[in-house]
Amino acid sequence: MSFGTSGQTLIGNRIVPAGRATGGMILLVEDEESVGTLVRTYLDRNGFRVCWVRTGEEALAEFTRHPIRLVVLDIGLPGIDGFEVCRRLRSRSTVPIIMLTARDEEPDRVAGLEIGADDYVPKPFSPRELLARVKAILRRAEPAPRENMLALGDVTIDVEGRVVTVDGHEVELTAKEFDLLTYFVESPGVVHSRDRLLDRVWGISYPGGTRTVDVHVGQLRRKLRRPELVRTVRGAGYKAVTP
Repeated sequence: MSFGTSGQTLIGNRIVPAGRATGGMILLVEDEESVGTLVRTYLDRNGFRVCWVRTGEEALAEFTRHPIRLVVLDIGLPGIDGFEVCRRLRSRSTVPIIMLTARDEEPDRVAGLEIGADDYVPKPFSPRELLARVKAILRRAEPAPRENMLALGDVTIDVEGRVVTVDGHEVELTAKEFDLLTYFVESPGVVHSRDRLLDRVWGISYPGGTRTVDVHVGQLRRKLRRPELVRTVRGAGYKAVTP
């Protein structure tokens, strides 16, 4: 395990943050030395504290020890792979997860998104693009709410508390699923194209990214058990409707 040099200092078992590390702590899970060094250095220089580990086992252990705001997770890890780490993290937390991997096949991208990843960055990548995605996800994970409570049918959203209930029962969503549902419920009846949703909810566009929208809509329908809440408008996109 290692930490960003200017982002924080490790003294015994205590982590002492530096003054300019204002972006919170990111858990970086990457076994390739050159990639890990590049990502840690770039994030550290841009105000984040970075906890860098090289195995899935270390990632699961360190996640419980620190106030992690976001996870950058490689898939091809020794021991427990990134898919399994993502699955285990998602079973206990809604912290945003960006999958970082050399695999660029659609089945791998979809698999990562379906088990709870919020974004997917294939190698080789630009550290500047990765930073932009990190900032976009964190910005949308903690939005400035326009209204405290939203509702559509028996689905209620506590925007400030980031809590969703269906017929009075709380439903656990990932950060991105919550943002997507909130965006839909804020404008019921309005048709949103996949490109618009990708831009407004994810905050960034990239080739093939509209598949991400489809995956998250499917997850919302499954978790809310209200498939009629988000309707597909053929050739146009999606809209929220009152059941």
